[in-house]
Amino acid sequence: MECLRRVNPFRACAGLRFLGYLMLALVAAIVAASYYAVVVYAWGPILLHGGGRGSVAAAATILAAFHLLLAMMLWCYLMVVFTDPGSVPQNWRRAAEEDEEQGHTPRYCSRCQNGKPPRCHHCSVCDRCVLKMDHHCVWVVNCVGARNYKYFLLFLVYTFSETLLDISVLLPSFITYFQDESRRSNSASDIAILFIAFVLNLVFALSLLCFLGINMPLVLSNTTSIEVYARKNSRSWKYDLGRRKNLEQVFGTKKLLWFLPMYCTEDLHNITAIQGIEFLTRSDAVL
Repeated sequence: MECLRRVNPFRACAGLRFLGYLMLALVAAIVAASYYAVVVYAWGPILLHGGGRGSVAAAATILAAFHLLLAMMLWCYLMVVFTDPGSVPQNWRRAAEEDEEQGHTPRYCSRCQNGKPPRCHHCSVCDRCVLKMDHHCVWVVNCVGARNYKYFLLFLVYTFSETLLDISVLLPSFITYFQDESRRSNSASDIAILFIAFVLNLVFALSLLCFLGINMPLVLSNTTSIEVYARKNSRSWKYDLGRRKNLEQVFGTKKLLWFLPMYCTEDLHNITAIQGIEFLTRSDAVL
């Protein structure tokens, strides 16, 4: 029994870090396959060698949209990977002292030996407390928290848009291959990449649709994935400030920057939710 008590089940979570690096390689492979299928195999030759004014114009439009979405997707992805989601300052005690003054049990992490701000949780994979933690994402080898949550959501949006575009522009080549026997004389590797890229994009599009369907209602109600149960058990969610305010807590007040993985300096200083230490709450909230 003593041996069982000493077993730490969260040590197994450390293996997710290694899995995360495999996910990074998988993302790179999917992007490479999609790029080859769309640009090199399907539409690049039409743009270079012609095929009618309409075909050339369509190819130019498709390739421009493909590269734009790809650039935005990779930009958001790198921002999620390399942005610290938010760490608790060393020897942070302010929240604990305030809780004690109000007669509440102070929030304290025994593993980090530090106080815990509101909405902060300890990640067993990263082995540290994360500000406004939403979840640990193996696809980005990082936690999603206060300071990179916007980038994560934009990554989902742009990846979903890119996969939809890839499916749409690869479908004609996919159908033509089975209808036109002359196309079957093409390199087997080209056909394999076309097939793999089409299927992977289709699978990812369906998966991302589910992710967006789950995450967007949470954003509109100012709720993290961890807080879903707590919100259901409260009569009125104290962090729900209304849809416009809730969106601003994540994306900032400058609507021109909502679809870019960045914040203006003013929002970084004035929106406490992005800083991850303090959060606006409803005055009429009832638990």
